[in-house]
Amino acid sequence: MIYFDRIEVVNLLARNAVHDVVRNYTADYDKTLIYDKIHHELNQFCSVHNLHEVYIDLFDQIDENLKIALQKDLTNMAPGLFIQSVRVTKPKIPEQIRKNYELMESEKTKLLIAVEKQKVVEREAETDRKRALIEAEKVSQVSKIQWEQKVMEKESQKKISMIEDETYRAKQKAIADAAFYTKQKEADANKIIFTREYLEVKKFEAISKNNKIYFGNNIPNMFIDSNAAFANLEESNKKGK
Repeated sequence: MIYFDRIEVVNLLARNAVHDVVRNYTADYDKTLIYDKIHHELNQFCSVHNLHEVYIDLFDQIDENLKIALQKDLTNMAPGLFIQSVRVTKPKIPEQIRKNYELMESEKTKLLIAVEKQKVVEREAETDRKRALIEAEKVSQVSKIQWEQKVMEKESQKKISMIEDETYRAKQKAIADAAFYTKQKEADANKIIFTREYLEVKKFEAISKNNKIYFGNNIPNMFIDSNAAFANLEESNKKGK
């Protein structure tokens, strides 16, 4: 057995329905139409639900179900009479059963707390995982940027080395070209200077410088090979070039 200590019902009777309702059900119409029916409607509700549903699971629905049931009959029996609200207090149940329910609620609360803690832990773990992924991605991007910088530096050094090599080759080529040009110009000048007439003059100058005068009774034979002297002069000129 369960006991409902207090049930409050607020009703409203429309002005135009007062005469008919009072004539049919007297001035205590609410006792006949509402309060006497509450016991019946609560019995109906409790008969189709077990104690756990009435006391725990469906208790928050009793007010609305009772209001709907009462209004349904009033619409047919007393048009113009409306149920505004219904409030049913928590029923009384055997003390041992109540303690069991309280224990169950306590355990359920603990379970909900544990579940929420688990959710918090999972969310924190997920947050840590995401943070680790973000940090790893950050490190990866930094490494990639540093690697690209190193590659660019190596490419720049390679280009600089190529430019320096090209500059050195161009400089050496310019030096070689200048030396070749100088030698070529000297050769051209020698062709102009060392004509046959000039060489003849030089030959005779050399012969004249090589003449010797001997004094005494014995004068050695003197043989001058003019052709050999001329050949030696030409060879000397070539070496000078």
